[in-house]
Amino acid sequence: MQRRTFLAAAAAAVIAAGAGAMPGRAEDPETLKVALLPDENASTIIQNAQPLKDYLEQALGRDVELIVTTDYSSMIEAMRFNRIDVAYFGPLSYVLAKSKAAAIEPFAVGVKGGSPTYQSVVIANPAGPVKAIADIRGQTFGFGDPASTSSHLIPRALLAGKGLTAGTDYAFAHLGTHDAVARAVQAGQVQAGGMSEEIYKKLVERGTIDPAKVVVLEESKPIPNYPIVMQGELSPELKAQIRAAFLEMKDPAILKSFRAEGFAATDDQAYDVLRETAQILNLDLAKMN
Repeated sequence: MQRRTFLAAAAAAVIAAGAGAMPGRAEDPETLKVALLPDENASTIIQNAQPLKDYLEQALGRDVELIVTTDYSSMIEAMRFNRIDVAYFGPLSYVLAKSKAAAIEPFAVGVKGGSPTYQSVVIANPAGPVKAIADIRGQTFGFGDPASTSSHLIPRALLAGKGLTAGTDYAFAHLGTHDAVARAVQAGQVQAGGMSEEIYKKLVERGTIDPAKVVVLEESKPIPNYPIVMQGELSPELKAQIRAAFLEMKDPAILKSFRAEGFAATDDQAYDVLRETAQILNLDLAKMN
């Protein structure tokens, strides 16, 4: 009887999970799980973020586990099902996560040059057929992850503003990360692509891409920067500690992981521009991951 009762309870739990129930984590977890956006190679991200791990462990008085998911969609799902506590999202991936997990809270945004914004760029190989935006017509364009702001949504909107519709006026491929887009353009695998301007500059600085083989054709308008987001179910005391740890972060070695000079407070309304852009492009956010 006890075994049948246990199996029935287990089956009920599986059914509940399939119906959308969200398994929760403790309000005050002993180990804080912090996810970083998988916009570059995962091992590079983790290695560069070790100063962040050390800082947060000291500031919060608990263990911190850094996580880089396989792609944007798996990070959104991890946040949705409470498998991570704090996350560094791209603007669009945050909007997608918020649409699935209303309780999550953006609380800090990266600031550089005094501004909480960044830009997307359209790049091309100067040896190829694309010398200007108009030349993208009839070619193949490289986007990053479908849930990426600066490597999908914004360059797609920029091209649309120039009269170029994805799938009609040009073919496209989703290549995953920003650095994958840059390498594909450099190798001539795609004739042009979209990516974060900051990541482009960093790849040039590292020597990952050759600026003689990958050039910027156009920059986007400013985009609200990447938000730091936490689970709304965390205890008020822990949330206050996490918020303070980021807003008071000053060490350049730590901030380097976020391509920022510091953090400012933010909220959900700051990202309405992404929702409006998706609507203009007739993109259904619910189907984008």
